[in-house]
Amino acid sequence: MSQVPDWFERKFEFSFPVELHPNLRARLRGTPARLEEALRGHSHKSLTEKAQKKWSAQEHAGHLVDLEPLWLARVEDYVAASEQLTVTDLQNRKTDQANHNARPLEEILTEFRTARKRLLKRVEELDASLLTQAIPHPRLKTPMRLVDHLYFVAEHDDHHLARIWELIGADEPPSAK
Repeated sequence: MSQVPDWFERKFEFSFPVELHPNLRARLRGTPARLEEALRGHSHKSLTEKAQKKWSAQEHAGHLVDLEPLWLARVEDYVAASEQLTVTDLQNRKTDQANHNARPLEEILTEFRTARKRLLKRVEELDASLLTQAIPHPRLKTPMRLVDHLYFVAEHDDHHLARIWELIGADEPPSAK
């Protein structure tokens, strides 16, 4: 049984100071390395095994890739001063249909690292005044500053890393198993 709380049950409080945005960018920049460390060295079988018909570890990694365009689109929502952040498919059909288990792991990891660099480069190009601009999140029905969006992405990353660690026991090096 999973110890990781269901993502859609999570509640978020966005009351931290905007000055934490460099820390959030560092956290986001580190996700590709943490993902690679968690997955490399494990057998294809252990990475693609589905528990209780839920996503495998490799599918969780693929899902992180799948959402990078959404995160970038939401950054652009702040630039455009949109009335609401871009809506996502809450059924995650893209991930379900992508067949990430049939893809080479290195391809997923490289694609994620490239997409994350693109996201962070875009954020770093923005005027700092955008960090405090708030736009309603479509599912949470609460205003989110751009800095809150970065926190939300980091929390989403960590949620899926935690699920991966549950699935393959990545807290132990593969050689220790």
